[in-house]
Amino acid sequence: MSEFTQKEITAANRAAWNASAQLHGEGDRWEQLLEHAATPGFSVLDPFLTAKLEELGLSGKSAVQIGCNNARELISLASLGIRPKMGIDQASGFLAQARQLADAAGLDLQLLEADVYDLPSGVGQFDLALITIGVLNWMPDLPEFFRITSRLLAPGGRLVIYETHPFLEVFDPASPTPFEPAFSYFDRTPQAVTDAISYDGKNHGKGETGYWFIHPIGEIVTACAQSGLGIEELKEFGHTIREPEYDIYAGRAAQIPMSYCLVAKKATGA
Repeated sequence: MSEFTQKEITAANRAAWNASAQLHGEGDRWEQLLEHAATPGFSVLDPFLTAKLEELGLSGKSAVQIGCNNARELISLASLGIRPKMGIDQASGFLAQARQLADAAGLDLQLLEADVYDLPSGVGQFDLALITIGVLNWMPDLPEFFRITSRLLAPGGRLVIYETHPFLEVFDPASPTPFEPAFSYFDRTPQAVTDAISYDGKNHGKGETGYWFIHPIGEIVTACAQSGLGIEELKEFGHTIREPEYDIYAGRAAQIPMSYCLVAKKATGA
């Protein structure tokens, strides 16, 4: 995998996210999110993910979000009649924000602080496992990640992944030549992330170093299938769900894939 062990990578990523947590839990955007969470029908889900979850008929079903960050998306599931039960993340700083949002929404969420590769026993099983943008690329071992995800699903449960398309990782919007590939799609080495992690497109200076991986779509699909989950659908989109600096790649005549949604199902007898 690299000169780093899996535990060293996940520990570094935990430190990087915790060091950046305060950027996400202060200011007008955070206050507006807190206020919004307290209103009926709260949702930050975009129309594409909302439509997919509605299509799957998950009302009344239980949900876990893996890599839940501040749980804003997990909490949003309640607007669709889905029961948000557990959020898993290893960054305590973001789980503290998740507790604030859950309290504002009046939801009794279970928030588990844990390395996904080292979950405690008795976590339980759920009807829906949700994974959204910015999770898979921090994972050093995809096959093991999907095996763990499969174990979190109840028989007949669905996995829904709504992520940035790995082909987009080839480009660097900050490069002098942003439309030329800056990274190899087939490079498996960890990419060091040294800047503070934010979603607002602003430079917040240096943070703790974390490690990011380019996982091609073929490896994602293969790891999912080999975990025992049956892949029902993979849709690729030309719209962006990334930070604002990636907007330059959207709305072009020769459009590259920018996001995707994968749906898989656990067999009823599994």
